[in-house]
Amino acid sequence: MKKQFAVIGLGRFGLSVSSELYKLGHDVLAIDISASKVNEIINDSTHSAVADGTDEKALRELGITNFDHVIVAIGDNLQSSILCTLLLKEMGIESVWAKAQNAHHHKVLDKIGADKIIHPEHDIGNRIAQHLMSDKVIDYIELSNDFSIVEIAAPKTMNKKTLIDLDIRARYGVTILGIKRGKEINISPMADDMVYEDDVLFVIGHKNDLKRFEEDT
Repeated sequence: MKKQFAVIGLGRFGLSVSSELYKLGHDVLAIDISASKVNEIINDSTHSAVADGTDEKALRELGITNFDHVIVAIGDNLQSSILCTLLLKEMGIESVWAKAQNAHHHKVLDKIGADKIIHPEHDIGNRIAQHLMSDKVIDYIELSNDFSIVEIAAPKTMNKKTLIDLDIRARYGVTILGIKRGKEINISPMADDMVYEDDVLFVIGHKNDLKRFEEDT
């Protein structure tokens, strides 16, 4: 389903988010105070504009209130990031995601109503650490301090066994959200669905339980 996104702040993170959303077929409005940065995204966005993310009049003229999702990706200027996020929430934007530089920035963004707070460097660091710790982990997403989702290749020991045979939830306390086989993904697999070697399993659970699951498999 095609959605409308606005991205404010076109540093490396903002440029990456904007271009990827555009490639996925969504409408993207890319905004930055720097004309040179806006020029970089012209071919990878639906619309682009030079504007100050803390200027309510400028944002309204760009039709920002028509967007259901706005990502505040303003870089090192914490004050502008905070003011922009606050302004967007006061304007009634349904979903505002904001990039945080540190724990203090995160706390302020949370207080003023950001719907989702992103720590790109922290998230990437976690993923790299997980890859280094286990050659079985393909990808890793931290949901909270305690819970995560891992994408892990099914080992030989699981080959041609059903989920009920493996009894993973009872043994480890984790849940298989999906099974990827080639280009096909089985979302919410049934107990009698079979797992084959080299299938990719999407597993959710407490970090300690996921660690036990990775070590045993």
